[in-house]
Amino acid sequence: MVKFYTMAVKKPNKDNVNSLQEVNEPAVAYKISSTLRAIPAPGNKEKRILRIASSNAENHMSAIEKMTVSKAGISKLDLEHLKTKTRLDYDKLASVLSVTRATLINKKGKDKFNPTVSEKIVSLADIYAFGYEVFEDEEKFNKWMFRPNTSLGGEVPYFFIDNEFGREEIKNLIGRIEFGVYS
Repeated sequence: MVKFYTMAVKKPNKDNVNSLQEVNEPAVAYKISSTLRAIPAPGNKEKRILRIASSNAENHMSAIEKMTVSKAGISKLDLEHLKTKTRLDYDKLASVLSVTRATLINKKGKDKFNPTVSEKIVSLADIYAFGYEVFEDEEKFNKWMFRPNTSLGGEVPYFFIDNEFGREEIKNLIGRIEFGVYS
């Protein structure tokens, strides 16, 4: 039996303008997990998109799911959730997301960040979700992010996550730790 999931996706309307529309499509078409609805359907209550430290956290999302979530925009509420979990203040978040502190603070509640900032937020959440899973302790991982690491030439992992290549290196390093490779 093929499972169908209701998703909100951007599709051209009759005026050829992209708008959010609700569709029912097979899960395999978008590689959507049975527990995740990437974008809340219009008219539904806002659902938290970032799910750090849960069974369907960002590190378990497919690239398509991450792309869909990023394009829809991450809300200020989701950023606040990330901020609380990671114990990063606005200055640290602004630094790793390459935005001004005011950009992060000026959004309110359900206001969403643009797709570029949202993509960086999802990428950051992905690293932390993976780290929490591997370390099995949020506080240990939060501290690890600010300790000098010999695999990084004595640098602190946090200083690498302000760009795509650095985030990739930190994910690889966490992956090596997961498999017991000295890192």
